[in-house]
Amino acid sequence: MNSYSFRPIHFIILFLSLIFLAAPHVLGSPDPNKPCYGKKIKGMQCIPEGFFIRGSNTHDADEAPEQKIYLSDFFIDIYEVTNEDFSKCIEEGSCKDCLYNGTCDYIGPAYGDLYLKPKQPVLGVSWYTAKEYCEWVGKRLPTEAEWEKAARGPKGNLFPWGNKPANCKLAVIEEDERKGCVYKKINPPNLMPTAPVGSRPAGVYGLFDMAGNSWEWVQDWYSENYKVCGEACNGKDPKGPCEGEDNCPGFDKKTLKGGSWWWPSSYARGSKRRAHVPQNYPEYHHFGFRCAKDAG
Repeated sequence: MNSYSFRPIHFIILFLSLIFLAAPHVLGSPDPNKPCYGKKIKGMQCIPEGFFIRGSNTHDADEAPEQKIYLSDFFIDIYEVTNEDFSKCIEEGSCKDCLYNGTCDYIGPAYGDLYLKPKQPVLGVSWYTAKEYCEWVGKRLPTEAEWEKAARGPKGNLFPWGNKPANCKLAVIEEDERKGCVYKKINPPNLMPTAPVGSRPAGVYGLFDMAGNSWEWVQDWYSENYKVCGEACNGKDPKGPCEGEDNCPGFDKKTLKGGSWWWPSSYARGSKRRAHVPQNYPEYHHFGFRCAKDAG
């Protein structure tokens, strides 16, 4: 007969070992067995599953309440969609924009040729056209929660690089009355171009221009704050009212994130939210986008 027998200390060791093995999932750390790991998609970055801090209690009222949200892993574009990318969809006839005036052809931004270089972010698109493009390439628009985690990281940084305010070395914004960080005067005044995507340092997850350059459409309908939004904005993998579908009774505006070359540092915060009608009228604003994709 084996003289070895379990003692109380052995049960304690076994119990602690089980907790240790389970901790990565419980605490929201990356799980290497998830489909995202070991899988790569060209031009996209994997954002690992886990908790992140969404919103803010100390900035704009619509960013409250700040709370921890759990997301499954997902992929998101490393760069904003460019004019070059978008033109291919136009040429194939897969991207058409039904404008407020009844026509259905993409006309580009209202600001002229300064913004139409191949590597600049595409501007002047509606939410519907952004969604159309993402579906054309086999992707989708990111949810607001996905976008915010990708911009801020798991610890709730104010900006993609940390908590230091945005400046022209870190983001394409308005600084010292210089729209887009451009020094020289252009006629008309203050009409300065966006920068080619990737012109500033990458953020916490290796993504570019998550602060500044162009506002980016996300999937969610806009609600006045997360408390009012309720369950649709909470829990695991929240998608907002009506899960971001094309129509949502009681909601008439979609959400944009990231700020742009036209706005100062405070608009480039990761938790900052902007609301606008999905048709992007009465004039075509400087709205662009990037796409996301499920990891599974």
